[in-house]
Parts: sequence; structure tokens; C-alpha cells
Amino acid sequence: MSLKEFRPPYRRLRLALTERWMMMNSTVSPIAGKVNNVFVHVSDLKKSAAWYSRLLGLPFDERDVESPVYNIPVTSKAGLTLDDHTFDPGFRLQPSDHVLFNFYAGDIDEAYRFIRENDIPIAREIERIGDFAYFNFRDPDGNVLMICNN
Repeated sequence: MSLKEFRPPYRRLRLALTERWMMMNSTVSPIAGKVNNVFVHVSDLKKSAAWYSRLLGLPFDERDVESPVYNIPVTSKAGLTLDDHTFDPGFRLQPSDHVLFNFYAGDIDEAYRFIRENDIPIAREIERIGDFAYFNFRDPDGNVLMICNN
């Protein structure tokens, strides 16, 4: 077993107990317990689509961007959609100073270097808590996002 695959026994026990507690205390609901899609409200759809694609190392062709939304082709089960509210003239963009969501990076220091080298504003320096680490940064509209290693 590699170090990355190693999980201390207490962590496995905690997960098992949490799952059991959730089953014992759950109610019947027609809503699945999973996040299906995350929406990020943006002011310039093409600029933001290019920025997020570059951030995630994804291919990008601005001819594929058609208002009002652009779906970033992420590989997770939850989707990522940028929305410029073209059909909502009363919408006022208010960037979030609180983390909207996080991206995963296996090497937090490499991710931090990448963000700095691309002149992306850092909102919070790397915080380390045991083997967990994260930092916050801002997208082109000023929304705070996070990258973490766990």
C-alpha cells in the first residue's frame, strides 16, 4: 500500500460511524444527497470561460461559448456552469467574498505556484492543518474559490 492509499484506522472508523448515523437519522426525500451542478455568475462569459478552461488545463474554443451559459467540461459528477444572465436584465452581479466551492489538487504547493505564475489574485495564503492544506484565490469577477489537497 502506498502512502497516498494509507488511511489511519480512526479515519475509516469515523467514516463508517458517520454513514451509519446518517442511515439511522435520515428521512425519506425525493432530493438526492449530492451536488449536481455549481453555477458561477459572471460578467463576461467568453473571458470567464477562457479563464476557467486555462485554470483547469482544458481545451477551449471561444466559438463554443454561447450566452447565457457555458458548461465547463469537468470530469467530476458535479458540473460547473458559468452564467452571464443575458436573459435577466435586472440581475446585478455581486461577487462572493466567501468560498463558492473548491477544486482538488494533489500537490497544493504546485497548484499555488501555478496560480501565482498566472497572476491570479490570492485571497488567502496556504493554510496547513495536519495533512490537509488549502488556499483561496479570486476568479476574474472577484469570486473567492478554493483549492485543497483533500
